[in-house]
Amino acid sequence: MNELFDVAIIGAGVVGCAVARRLTLNGAKVVVLEKASDVLDGASKGNSAILHTGFDAPPGSLEQACVAAGYKEYLSVAADLELPILKSGAFVLAWDQEQLSQLPELIAKAHKNGVGDVALVDREDILKREPGLSNTLVGGFEVPGEYLIDPWASAHAYLLQAMANGAILRRDTEVLEGKFSNGHWTLETSSGPIAADLVINCAGLYGDIVDERCVGETCFTVTPRKGQFVVFDKAASDLVASIILPVPTKKTKGVVICRTIFGNLLVGPTAEDQESRTDASTTREALQALQARGVEMVPGLDTCEVTAAYAGLRPATEFPDYQIRSLTDQNYVCVGGIRSTGLSGALGIAQHVVALLGDQKFTGVPIADPALPDIDRLSDYHRRDWQDAGNGGIVCHCELVTRREIENVMNGPMPPSSLQGLKRRTRVCMGRCQGFYCTAELATLTEGHFKVPMGVEHGEH
Repeated sequence: MNELFDVAIIGAGVVGCAVARRLTLNGAKVVVLEKASDVLDGASKGNSAILHTGFDAPPGSLEQACVAAGYKEYLSVAADLELPILKSGAFVLAWDQEQLSQLPELIAKAHKNGVGDVALVDREDILKREPGLSNTLVGGFEVPGEYLIDPWASAHAYLLQAMANGAILRRDTEVLEGKFSNGHWTLETSSGPIAADLVINCAGLYGDIVDERCVGETCFTVTPRKGQFVVFDKAASDLVASIILPVPTKKTKGVVICRTIFGNLLVGPTAEDQESRTDASTTREALQALQARGVEMVPGLDTCEVTAAYAGLRPATEFPDYQIRSLTDQNYVCVGGIRSTGLSGALGIAQHVVALLGDQKFTGVPIADPALPDIDRLSDYHRRDWQDAGNGGIVCHCELVTRREIENVMNGPMPPSSLQGLKRRTRVCMGRCQGFYCTAELATLTEGHFKVPMGVEHGEH
């Protein structure tokens, strides 16, 4: 007979990882099922890497509650999990009179959401504090509590802590069908059946499809929303200290300019609805428009080199709020429609799921002193492995990635099975030369580890 789990979580994006951590620490026997060969391979692989206060979320919405709770918990666990955080604060800026007229309403919304330190700032003061901004600025307000974080290390830490305390991860495991009978679930997957008492759908871009496969219906439809980003070279990060936010629209938070925890400067995203759930390609036109918009707001970017570009897909739906529901008679929870605030809201979403489960019984007991995982140290604003002795030397010189970092990840509890997975764990090949210098050595270091060897992946047959 198959092993029976307390909980099967479908999807190893940031939300699935956070839910896995919370339920494991609550005493549940958890299995996480991911259809891709690496975790964070869907919506979670591309975002702006900001820890939001939720100041601009719709008041009274589930999204606002989860983001506020997630923000608070993130700050409380960051030290124990050794997650890098950089308090940069943010400015919401108006570049014309119409945008300026919207600022009082946005400030009132922030205060209603409990973010009481949001306040108007004189144009002259903004330009004094951020001299790199264009003097075409009309006005703005400050959101002091916004942080820059590492989006991948955060999610990895959640899942690695779950695994260190007993959770199991099964990759290359797509859920094909689910049947609930006699109080238990049987999930037919691409790697065999899984039995569990409770199923939690955290499938992100495939949330509605998993709903259909498991319970025969869904109450939302995912329409992937592509967000393209331009990444400027590290020298550009000197041009702004704060996160520069636009006045949002009903569809999008708009184009953001901010440093990253990795030392670059980011401009994006776009907001393009599409049918494909996998097409995260970029277009020359969109990237040029982002670059031009960045230069309009921060003129100094005109002389800065673009290092990279990428796109992320957000699981938007026809509804403005998260779509989280519990089917108590089927021991099933769907966590759907988690759009651009999933990174900030993940820990709060996990709390909400626990609340929905009520007095659900697990085979274990809450873990009072949970094991802590070794996490990826990738922040340019915190101590890195290259600064410590015995690191084996630097392999990726653009991002200062050491041989020890690569070997530890490849031989750890969640080794990546692709170069993309290794990039998210170490940042190899993500710097100025985009892997030109280190690819050959990486191919040797990863030999026998990847599903597709690096030589084949790069077309060297």
